[in-house]
Amino acid sequence: MRIILLYSAILLILSCQKKNDEWIRINQLGYKTNDTKVAVFIAYGNKDLKSFRLVDAASGKIILEKKEISRSESMAPFNSCFRLDFSELSEIGTYRIEAGNAVSPDFRISDDIFNGTADFLLNYMRQQRCGFNPWLKDSCHTHDGYVIYGGKDDSLHIDVTGGWHDAADYLQYVATSANATYQMLFAFAWNPSSFGDYFQANGLPGPDSIPDILNESRWGLEWLLKMNPSPGIMYNQIADDRDHIGFRFPDEDTADYGKGAERPVYRCTGKEQGLFKYKNRATGIASTAGKFASAFARGADVYKSTDPEFSKILTKKAISAFNYGIENPGACQTAPGTAPYFYEEDNWVDDMELAAIELFRITTDQTYLDHAIEFGRKEPVTPWIGADTARHYQWYPFMNMGHPGIASGTYQTAIKNEFLKNMKEGLQRLKTRGEKNPFLIGVPFIWCSNNLVTATLTQAELYRRISGDNSFEAMETAHRDWLFGCNPWGTSMIVGLPENGDYPENTHSSYVVRGKQVPGGLVDGPVYSSIFKNLKYIYLSQEDEYAGFQTEIAVYHDDFADYSTNECTMDGTACLVYYLSSMQNIKNKGK
Repeated sequence: MRIILLYSAILLILSCQKKNDEWIRINQLGYKTNDTKVAVFIAYGNKDLKSFRLVDAASGKIILEKKEISRSESMAPFNSCFRLDFSELSEIGTYRIEAGNAVSPDFRISDDIFNGTADFLLNYMRQQRCGFNPWLKDSCHTHDGYVIYGGKDDSLHIDVTGGWHDAADYLQYVATSANATYQMLFAFAWNPSSFGDYFQANGLPGPDSIPDILNESRWGLEWLLKMNPSPGIMYNQIADDRDHIGFRFPDEDTADYGKGAERPVYRCTGKEQGLFKYKNRATGIASTAGKFASAFARGADVYKSTDPEFSKILTKKAISAFNYGIENPGACQTAPGTAPYFYEEDNWVDDMELAAIELFRITTDQTYLDHAIEFGRKEPVTPWIGADTARHYQWYPFMNMGHPGIASGTYQTAIKNEFLKNMKEGLQRLKTRGEKNPFLIGVPFIWCSNNLVTATLTQAELYRRISGDNSFEAMETAHRDWLFGCNPWGTSMIVGLPENGDYPENTHSSYVVRGKQVPGGLVDGPVYSSIFKNLKYIYLSQEDEYAGFQTEIAVYHDDFADYSTNECTMDGTACLVYYLSSMQNIKNKGK
């Protein structure tokens, strides 16, 4: 007996010492019963996988075994890649997959897997608040700010406290904040039953009879009103990269902008800006004006029954902002400081398209619909789609919400079909590009690639929802799975979701560096290795836990020192709210 036990122990030791070179990547959150369900097997070397099986996690019983497997495109260094389709398994339960020498983590099949996920993202939004910050139970940047590029108003104090910090730093931008505000309002308008009431308007725990998503959206709207105080006066940005002085909590901010505790507030001029060595390439104001107008117009619609006076204010502001955009065509970029990085937004007709269709919705004025169609025809497909690269935020927002707005908001069949065709063309480009890798991911791995994945999901879901065409379902599912762990690194890209999964823990954040966490934040995501190697001030603070999974094309690091792949972004997180709320809102078992 002792000999048998000794022999068994030796075998166990040898098996543990054997180098693992095969893995199965899954959606760690799980799958709905009627979902398309595909895991991805990746391995070094030349593996000839013949079969795989689904095993009940509790009993160990084999539930399904499949032998129809086809090799997919490789993704170096993983020379052997297979997509394991088990869509026919619809029984609620907890399972794992076995294939070759690899065993997947356990995962659930259930129709409740998305419940609460959209609300979970709002944890990060509350943490990003400027002014009173409920995470710190303290206020920050209460002296903002003083006007620059304001002509005769230069150095004048203006109250713009509020809104959200953009990411790990404490800069604030109308471009990302207005987009975030619009996306959350849109999510509530389309999926109201997906949101709960667990927090007060100030972000502290406790119900207040208002869905948390509306509290967060109103926080954004109130700040946007401050940034557009009167017709013809718009501010685009608070602070600049003089903020980048190291990790600290926002209520302890000591960044020096030359006027004590005040920070600079950049007025929109439509011309080149930049106080130091680097300058932006602004060509107009319409990109910012359009974002103001679309957020105000959507807010006016959402609040018309619960707060009619606020709704009237927002309607008036939306019309004024849109008119200002008409008068000042072109893109209003953010301003760099001492480093060359800024949001290099080049397009603006998408912003004006969305603003116009939103104004048509609340006014029924045909002129706005005509404007929306005219602007929409100038950019049928957002230019990053199908491209291999783009500059930082060059084509923003990453999802053109104007197209589904027109497709769902007009009774003219020809116009509806035209803009659905535009959406379909974009999805087809993503699908074609994704067929070159085993995960079917069609986005370029530029900075903030996860925001592009989120945009892809939003476009795919809205196209399917409006048109009834399910032809991109597999592609949509692949991009959703990517965010929850079906990727080379096997990690979710959302901090804390799922609770017991592998997700980012060492993000680029003052909260993390000082022992806290950023639950609900969507990290930037993988970038081309060439981008990572060429960014300034970037390094790894510790041994790369994913070293064996870095691909030749893209890298991801769960390391606070990597701001290119592991920094959560406010706008990316807000933009994911719509998709997750839609997945929760589907009543008919995943369809």
